[in-house]
Amino acid sequence: MPRINSSTLKFLSDLSHNNDKTWFDENRRYYTEARDNYLQFVQAVINEIVRFEPEFMGLEARHCVFRINRDIRFSTDKSVYKTNFGAFMVRGGKKNGDKYPGYYLHIEPGSSFVAGGAYIPPSPWLSAIRDNIAYSGDKLVEIITGREYSNYFSGLEGEKLKLPPRGYSKDHPHIELIKMKSFLAERSFSDDEVTDPAFFSVVTGAFRAMKPLNDFLKV
Repeated sequence: MPRINSSTLKFLSDLSHNNDKTWFDENRRYYTEARDNYLQFVQAVINEIVRFEPEFMGLEARHCVFRINRDIRFSTDKSVYKTNFGAFMVRGGKKNGDKYPGYYLHIEPGSSFVAGGAYIPPSPWLSAIRDNIAYSGDKLVEIITGREYSNYFSGLEGEKLKLPPRGYSKDHPHIELIKMKSFLAERSFSDDEVTDPAFFSVVTGAFRAMKPLNDFLKV
């Protein structure tokens, strides 16, 4: 069974206390071993997702995993490296995260989680999602209150508008869902859960439970 090694979490923890290029270069083999472990885990997850998302066939982990280098050009935080491994598994790879819903796996000591759905979708997609909720909101409610979904997640996460978007009545029965700017299922994990041999089954089970939400968001 694929698993996240405790040494992978330890590398990320060590990096958080030594976030500079000199230390990173001196420990590049340590980084490579951790990254390879994460890549192999992500590829195994993708292979399992293919069972219920056939359009993911042929998707490679390297097209889903984010670079560890931070873009510090416009940031006051000049830390050179991220202290997490993240991968967005979506049709065509992470570059399509603004087009399709997908599945996200974040590994970080003390802050690991899985998530999925649509994160700040661009205006045309967001409008289509809101229209879908306006006409079929009962179906979305059924999904996020269903037994399988509720085994892993609690409702939907994401920022909301303070007022209803233009064109929608404040009295619409699903106005709180329509006001959302992101539509996310999220679940956090402890470090012990991440390194447990059962973590792979939990992650893939969570993603399978998330699929009806992603199907609803494909508009």
